[in-house]
Amino acid sequence: MWSNEEIKEYLKSSLNENRYNHCIGVSKTSKKLAKLYGANEEKAELAGLTHDCAKYMESEKILQILKDNGEEIDVVVQHWPPLMHGYAGEYVAREVFGIEDEEVLSAIKYHVTGRENMTLLEKIVFIADFIEPGRDFPGVEKARTLAYEDLDEAIIFAFDSTISFVMKSGNLLHTKTIDSRNYLLLNRKNK
Repeated sequence: MWSNEEIKEYLKSSLNENRYNHCIGVSKTSKKLAKLYGANEEKAELAGLTHDCAKYMESEKILQILKDNGEEIDVVVQHWPPLMHGYAGEYVAREVFGIEDEEVLSAIKYHVTGRENMTLLEKIVFIADFIEPGRDFPGVEKARTLAYEDLDEAIIFAFDSTISFVMKSGNLLHTKTIDSRNYLLLNRKNK
């Protein structure tokens, strides 16, 4: 498995400076949240660092990775393959960086869309991606506060913000995002 320093060099060569800095921010934020919520800090740091390793991968290559790995290519993915850069990132993390830890790989895979019944590490990387220090958009401060008080509430807020943004921009919503949000809401109501 590659060291974090080797991964950073790869990221510097494949991402622009802003995206590289974003990965560093997500890595640090993931580690901080892992400490707070009792997750493995090293895994959180690694998943945060590598989460966007396929961010600028060409759409055709993303679709080929999905096809080769038996992933569903629905109408949303056909029209917007970059939405699946987390799935492609999982592939890069496994095949290029040599990461074998399934928990880390799934946190990379689901950091964009989420999924029903997310693991603690998946939740941490998902929200760290949303709130890392370089992020600046309306509502980010509220999301940051929530992330350190109630992880699920922060994720619901992030889903609501993302869904609203996607709808206003006229883009397609992935059903995994809707299913993830609904799962969290139902889980909260059943407690």
